[in-house]
Amino acid sequence: MMPSDSLHARSVAVIGGGPAGLMAAEVLIQGGARVDLYDAMPSVGRKFLLAGKGGMNLTHSESPELFLSRYGARSAQIKPLLDAFGPEALRKWAHGLGIETFVGTSGRVFPSDMKAAPMMRAWLHRLREAGVNFHVRHRWCGWNGPEEGGTLLFATPEGERPAHADAVVLALGGGSWARLGSDGAWVPLLAQRGIPVAPLRPSNCGFDVGWSEHFRTRFAGHPLKSVAAAFTDAKGSEFRKQGEFMITATGIEGSLIYAMSARLRDEISATGTAVIRLDLAPGKELPRVVEELSRPRGSRSMASHLQSRLGIKGVKAGLLRELAPAQDFSDPARLGAMIKALPLRLIAPRPLDEAISSAGGVLFEALDERLMVRSMPGVFCAGEMLDWEAPTGGYLLTACFASGHAAGLGVLAWLEAGINPAGRSAA
Repeated sequence: MMPSDSLHARSVAVIGGGPAGLMAAEVLIQGGARVDLYDAMPSVGRKFLLAGKGGMNLTHSESPELFLSRYGARSAQIKPLLDAFGPEALRKWAHGLGIETFVGTSGRVFPSDMKAAPMMRAWLHRLREAGVNFHVRHRWCGWNGPEEGGTLLFATPEGERPAHADAVVLALGGGSWARLGSDGAWVPLLAQRGIPVAPLRPSNCGFDVGWSEHFRTRFAGHPLKSVAAAFTDAKGSEFRKQGEFMITATGIEGSLIYAMSARLRDEISATGTAVIRLDLAPGKELPRVVEELSRPRGSRSMASHLQSRLGIKGVKAGLLRELAPAQDFSDPARLGAMIKALPLRLIAPRPLDEAISSAGGVLFEALDERLMVRSMPGVFCAGEMLDWEAPTGGYLLTACFASGHAAGLGVLAWLEAGINPAGRSAA
């Protein structure tokens, strides 16, 4: 969008310095508005930077149809956001910052140096050069007036500070990783204004199991590799995926578990538990497994037999001993069935603050197509504070960027509509 001379007198407050807020600020400043960006932390983009320490997974290269399906029940609401600013647009935008990207073997897209910090530095430099004013250590406390045009209030080290803006973009994050700024403290502030918010819940999270003391002590911290996990929900819908995850002191976590965490969380919420079936030998069919187990083992121990015939050792062998009935080890058919579909009962998701992301948030039904709150004209929402979720793999970041982009354009369109038709202010 080309800058509009009529917008230069209009100020916009962007509250939240993650990808969604920063993208909204960029669209707004390029569109000609005056932009003040506020963040509660001492610096912006903290969650973005920490997420990129292990390799900055920016987006994904799969087909648009498959990509969109990752957003589940909210795919219809996410689609127009991605149509306007999807994975290819995000890669082009990164290139404009001087950041080259590449597609990994898994289809995930990364910066060429795999790091988030150079991208953030280049981005913040460009935003400051364009005129965005940054205000850190400014925690938003809501509005001071009963109407939507009330003054914004911020808690700062110097005390409470009021601020006025012609429009506001709220990009306050979800409820996970509170130490990085996403603490969900905004929920009651919006609830006071009658804005419907779905409860924040953990997403891309680990789960509690309740290990025996022996297993927990010996195997906590060990990765479980080359396994497949399957889950069938109460409606009969089945999910199966191969990958790896980690044994923790309380249960399990890791990419394979995150991929099905929403389904598992919802099943536990509905029924009290969720049972996944682990295939410890995904490269071998059940008849082959039973055949190998049926071979004479002579004086060798069962542990040696499992290792030599099926490669099951270490944490896999420990998990089999933990979960399979003792009598099954004397019956190749029953033991083979356990190896191919070992039931693991999950009793609770880990706390929200430990999750990679959160589900729940401001309902899309409370927003118009520009992401403006219907009951509060001039107030827009973006990012993880909206009611959507997605697995890891670049989907979370892409939707945050896309929603920030949409909110920025929405503000510009709303301000223009308020100024031009009748020559009056939008505030």
